[in-house]
Amino acid sequence: MSLSEYKKKRNFKSTKEPVAEIKKSGKELIFVVQKHHARNLHYDFRLELDGVLKSWAVPKGPSLNPDDNRLAILVEDHPFSYKDFEGEIPKGNYGAGHVIVWDAGTYTSPEAENADEAYKNLKAGFAKGHLALQLDGVKLKGRLI
Repeated sequence: MSLSEYKKKRNFKSTKEPVAEIKKSGKELIFVVQKHHARNLHYDFRLELDGVLKSWAVPKGPSLNPDDNRLAILVEDHPFSYKDFEGEIPKGNYGAGHVIVWDAGTYTSPEAENADEAYKNLKAGFAKGHLALQLDGVKLKGRLI
């Protein structure tokens, strides 16, 4: 996906959501989990990759129990600057409701020995639809395989 779908779904004259742009964090890849009170309460799990945030809606939210499985639905890419977005998406807009940052941190590929190998593993995993991650957040820490 690209940011074009993100742009199509939003009216930037009436929402304070970030305008679509491609940007990278720098040294380490970041992740963010946002709690979103839209039509239904859910969480959005976002991973920085290729200058955007690859995004999944997680209806039941994250679990701190590694034995729990959660449904995650791939949605449109979001701009990198969405990582800090909190606030109200006004009624009448796509995703209307309240958004907060629930957790944030960095992530990598657990099998990688360096940043280049990690990036290559993550790109390949995303393409296959199966990511192995090592999260280092405030609340979420550890491996997701």
